[in-house]
Amino acid sequence: MDDINLHYRFLNWRRRIREIREVRAVRYRERLKRMLRDGDVLRYHGNSDEVGCFVAARPLSRRNRYFEVTIIDTGVRGMIAVGLVPQLYKLDHQPGWLPHSVAFHADDGKLYNGNTVGQQFGPKCCRGDRIGCGVSLDSDDGQLTVFFTKNGKEVGSVDIPASPDALFPAVGMHSLGEEVLLDLNAEWGPEEDDGQMIVDSHEEDWGRLHDIKVTGTLLEYVGKGKSIVDVGLAQARRPLNTRFHYYELEITDAGEKCYIALGLARRDYPKNRHPGWSRGSIAYHADDGKLFQGSGVGDAFGPRCFEGDIMGCGIMFPRDYSLDGGDDVDDWDLDVIPKPSEVQNDLYANNEDEEDEGEDLEGRKVTVFFTRNGKVVGRRDVALPVGGWYPTIGMMSTGEKVRVDLHPLSG
Repeated sequence: MDDINLHYRFLNWRRRIREIREVRAVRYRERLKRMLRDGDVLRYHGNSDEVGCFVAARPLSRRNRYFEVTIIDTGVRGMIAVGLVPQLYKLDHQPGWLPHSVAFHADDGKLYNGNTVGQQFGPKCCRGDRIGCGVSLDSDDGQLTVFFTKNGKEVGSVDIPASPDALFPAVGMHSLGEEVLLDLNAEWGPEEDDGQMIVDSHEEDWGRLHDIKVTGTLLEYVGKGKSIVDVGLAQARRPLNTRFHYYELEITDAGEKCYIALGLARRDYPKNRHPGWSRGSIAYHADDGKLFQGSGVGDAFGPRCFEGDIMGCGIMFPRDYSLDGGDDVDDWDLDVIPKPSEVQNDLYANNEDEEDEGEDLEGRKVTVFFTRNGKVVGRRDVALPVGGWYPTIGMMSTGEKVRVDLHPLSG
């Protein structure tokens, strides 16, 4: 009899161990509906009449208290939600709609806290924006402070009755084409005020800005992006010289068309012309890999460039090169700089300001070179305009963003 009881006790013990393992397996298995996951990328896979929802396998914890989502594509309506939900949350509801859940919604900037009616909370979010969600370590027992961020800056917070280990990272989507990059191991550290001051100081690097917004080293196109005349132009305050002879940009967001151009132009270059299209300019264009030199017709030059690529432009000066007045170009007499004169360009078929075709402004010859991801793409000997060559960047389609380093090298 004792042997039988021992046998049954052993079977019950094995069954209990199996049940515990099954519960753990369910607990640490992510859940998703009407979404596809490819690595860290989540894509909406519904018909826009139904909500898609992703719930992470593990809840937030004291050690891992923050996660982020980067919007790759807003799709048709941009109805993307980022927040926290219970483990067994209904996957046909957006995060924040049901009790015990909270979420920040990208399409309207509202906070949804256990209700289908949102509260005005923060800015709307679009392609390229980074939305973060985390919990504060200072939260009291039984009450949890949940905060949300946009592009590294805190948007706001809300207190809810919960504990960190009861809430799971969640992402909701609700329209065709929506796609995000998920980072469940992101780290949160608010930016220091001193660092913000350093970022703001970069605005003085730019002498001319047209339809381009500067945030630190980040340039963002804010023009209409509708036609050929909607070029956004950024031109550095000082020209390249023998000390600072090279600069770079990183394509952080290719936007709709990646109409991004990097090059050099004379100081009074037209504000609504892509670098390279008009006289006194030369540029490497990301969308087609062509080199444009004072003409709207480009030459095959190098590979196309995409999001994440780093494009560079520099000058190889002659050994005996010198520029009267040194770097103090702000004191130059602009009256001596010839007025802009543009080439015939098929792209400007309806533009009344077109001018006759001509060569670049005559001056001393220098070698301009372009790079892509640290490798030289090609070189071109050009005449240096009066006053020098100024780093000039053009953008022309919605969503384009680049990060610029005007002084990556010296010597």
